[in-house]
Amino acid sequence: MARGWESKSIEQQQAEKAEPSNSAGPRLSPAQQKLNRQREGLLLARKRLADQLQATSHAQHRQMLTRALAEIDKQLSSFERLTEPHTQK
Repeated sequence: MARGWESKSIEQQQAEKAEPSNSAGPRLSPAQQKLNRQREGLLLARKRLADQLQATSHAQHRQMLTRALAEIDKQLSSFERLTEPHTQK
């Protein structure tokens, strides 16, 4: 009996693997994938720096972290400009 359940599970897994995934969305070009990875890396770094900023009380360290956050925000805004749809006025 357990063997029947196991084979059913394997069948289901194989069927799910074979059918195309609609939740993945449109295919991205390698350049777009690279930009997305870079953006995600910046977002993670920003989160880490923001957490450190909250935890520190040393003035010079806070100043350094604030400058680093500003630089990351600047880089993130450049990503937003790159990914925005171009609108004509």
